[in-house]
Amino acid sequence: MTRRMQWIYAWLLLTPAMVMLFAFTHFPAITTIINSFFSTPRGRRPTKFVGLQNYEELMADPTFWKVLVNNLWYAMATIPASIGISLLMAIWVNDKLKGRSLVRMSFFAPTVLPLIAVANIWLFFYTPGFGLIDQIRMGVFGLPENSWLGQQETVLICMMVVTIWKEAGFFMIFYLAALQAIPPSYKEAADIEGASRWTFFWKITWPLLMPTTLFVSINAVINSFRLVDHIFTMTGGGPDNASSLLLFYIYEVAFKYWQTSYAATLTVVMLALLSIIAIGQFFFMDRRVHYR
Repeated sequence: MTRRMQWIYAWLLLTPAMVMLFAFTHFPAITTIINSFFSTPRGRRPTKFVGLQNYEELMADPTFWKVLVNNLWYAMATIPASIGISLLMAIWVNDKLKGRSLVRMSFFAPTVLPLIAVANIWLFFYTPGFGLIDQIRMGVFGLPENSWLGQQETVLICMMVVTIWKEAGFFMIFYLAALQAIPPSYKEAADIEGASRWTFFWKITWPLLMPTTLFVSINAVINSFRLVDHIFTMTGGGPDNASSLLLFYIYEVAFKYWQTSYAATLTVVMLALLSIIAIGQFFFMDRRVHYR
């Protein structure tokens, strides 16, 4: 087979995946960007070009700014916590540990649970008076019951806890695979040189885990901006949008208020924000890998 035929054969193999990728990823994204410059059709009134009017409305929308700030706080709390806990769990279950398989399964179990099931489990924990948390507070410490999901000060923190519990086990699998790929000879050489466990981790293990950390961190960022199920089941975005995040607000605007063009505008802003963060992560992590 000539080189030209090999190229043709390779492109033929890639074509089905490229068609699906374009049809379900690129085409919807392009359509969303175009729709953000048009008005929402109402009955017999067709859509019309409005330019930047939707973006001007977005800049003056106090709810948008509130859910954006909520999402940024949510991301800043859940991303490092999920990554840090998953790395600690991976290091622990990578060592020789009695019942290691059971521990690994226990850590990974929340990942395979449906999102709605997870939300209902944590609803049981957070229910005022009857929930597990309040039962412990009232029975052991004699404290009064508390509406964890009904207060603006605590509701977002409660959602963060659910997300960390759900995602840490998933990220642990990637770190565990990366740890097992490190040659044992590195550890043997470090032991011969008298390096401590912390020195070995910081100078050898952590730099080798940087590609995995890049992959995990990008996934964590995406996950922090795509939460809908837990909010829909547990809080409905309340109280007073204190637990509403950007994608949930987009869902409400599009399917509750039926303002599809404004929802497209919000989606464009979210995609732009995710792209900037992902590109920044890539260059930051890539520079650290080359530096080390």
